[in-house]
Amino acid sequence: MYNLLNQISSVLSKPFFSMANSLESWPIVFALILGLVGALAPCQLTGNISAVTLYGNRSIQKKIAWKDVTYFTLGKIAAFSLLGILVWLLGKGFEQNLPLFFPWLRKMMGPLLIFVGLFMLGFIRLKGNLNLLKLSKDYKHEKPFASLILGLSFSLAFCPTMFILFFVTLMPVVLSSSYGFILPPIFAVGTAIPLLIVIFLIWYLGGSGVVMKKGRKFGMIIQRIAGVLMLILGIFDTITYWSL
Repeated sequence: MYNLLNQISSVLSKPFFSMANSLESWPIVFALILGLVGALAPCQLTGNISAVTLYGNRSIQKKIAWKDVTYFTLGKIAAFSLLGILVWLLGKGFEQNLPLFFPWLRKMMGPLLIFVGLFMLGFIRLKGNLNLLKLSKDYKHEKPFASLILGLSFSLAFCPTMFILFFVTLMPVVLSSSYGFILPPIFAVGTAIPLLIVIFLIWYLGGSGVVMKKGRKFGMIIQRIAGVLMLILGIFDTITYWSL
């Protein structure tokens, strides 16, 4: 299963990786394109599709989820910036020990997606309000902390491809550039490009809140479709990474 995902990722990312290599003399552009390649890495692919499903569903249900998407992206920026700082401070010893932790972080993503899918389908009910998943009448009062944590956790779901892209390909440029400290955040923004494009298209095509105009029943159908997709992605992700 992982090999299949890896082949799909390779086909999708190859043109962007070639572009990134040709732009290495332009570190900022290089980091951005390399981040886009990272978004298509096997371990990030299901996570990014899940984010598109989650925030795309919210955008067409109520209003464009720019706040959530922004905090999701900030979570990614925080994760990659922290990793860059730790490598810079602690050196190669820290970098070499990281692969011991990433597989366990990666394996958590599948069950998390299954949980989200079941919640969106109504099979799991929790006390309180999970603003990230539910539709709220008072959207302006929702707290985006969940999106920040989601972006952070999705970014730490590393696999060999992502490890090579960030630590082997990007970090030498970071350490050799006079403004290298800004490259990990730019790399993080690059990993969010697919999500940003989809949300922009929903906004540009006038899809914001379209479901709200159709009525609650139609909205529930859309949410259940999104929940089924999240559940399938979670099962696929769990089978893929728990079998490694």
